[in-house]
Amino acid sequence: MSKIKHILVIRLSAMGDVAMVAPVLRAFVSQYPDVKITVVSRPFFKPFFSGIPNVVFFDVDLHGRHKGPKGLLRLFWDLRNLKADAVADLHNAIRSKVIRKLFGLIGKKVVYMDKGRKEKEALTRAENKIFQPLLSTFERHALAFKKLGFPIDLNHPVFPPKAILSETTLQVTGSKQEKWIGIAPFAQYDTKMYPLDLMQQVVDELAKKSNYKLFLFGGGQDEVEQLQAMQNGNPAIVVIAGKLKLPQEMEVISNLDLMVSMDSGNGHIAAMLGVKVVTIWGATHPYAGFTPFNQPLENSVLPDREKYPLLPTSVYGNKLVEGYEDAMRTIHPEQIIAKIESIG
Repeated sequence: MSKIKHILVIRLSAMGDVAMVAPVLRAFVSQYPDVKITVVSRPFFKPFFSGIPNVVFFDVDLHGRHKGPKGLLRLFWDLRNLKADAVADLHNAIRSKVIRKLFGLIGKKVVYMDKGRKEKEALTRAENKIFQPLLSTFERHALAFKKLGFPIDLNHPVFPPKAILSETTLQVTGSKQEKWIGIAPFAQYDTKMYPLDLMQQVVDELAKKSNYKLFLFGGGQDEVEQLQAMQNGNPAIVVIAGKLKLPQEMEVISNLDLMVSMDSGNGHIAAMLGVKVVTIWGATHPYAGFTPFNQPLENSVLPDREKYPLLPTSVYGNKLVEGYEDAMRTIHPEQIIAKIESIG
């Protein structure tokens, strides 16, 4: 019987990466109901963990109390006061490394996620590429918990029930009469973003079908304006971006029949809520381990590797390879529409 009854789980950013922790914790608490988890992350991500039994959230204030080197020490002291028995660092970056090392110095059991950097470098390099599937991020999270003595079975997913739409949300969405399809056309890097002129074709064709209602997701004023142009007054298309806060957006996502996303955060949010996801890939690839949770490989739509054999060229999409700017244009709108219709 493990003496560990309280684990700090550190995952500070980014949105998709934090969302990928949630389904692993749902599996953990269902299999180890006597263990408390404290998620240490940015306040914005708190809704991801709402309603998970035995999971509480600690807000990290990186712009105030926990800013800079002194703030990092204050974060350690704040976390130490929670009297946890162990630390699982699922971030494995500078800040979280400092925190876990400090906990190690006071005798706490500490583990971290192995990101598999060498294997990912081999997958994405131009020469001597080793093109094979790597462990998923979810499996890497589970391995970290296994080191603490808590092996996790991820093969029987636990998902929250579909959210009840609040009045605020219903004012934006209307009641559900058709199949709801979410589309999140943006990504952090252009190499991961399906060209908007092609996505416009996908949206227009889907909107013609009487059994679909489309919801467009994004963030920031620039994306809102682009989505409004894509919607172009069509009543079958609703722009969600800029109208709802994250908890209400999650209500909508929870009620989708399908989410279409790039290799980006919205796909991971949908997957953690048990929604089917079609993922469109560019410079990155499912083999790197970032496929949304519990989604089969056939839900991925990929560029033509015969024409662009160096794909994937990047793990995160932050590397632009000359001559590969149009790789995603080898994905035809008809392919995406057919995939959506076959799944959703």
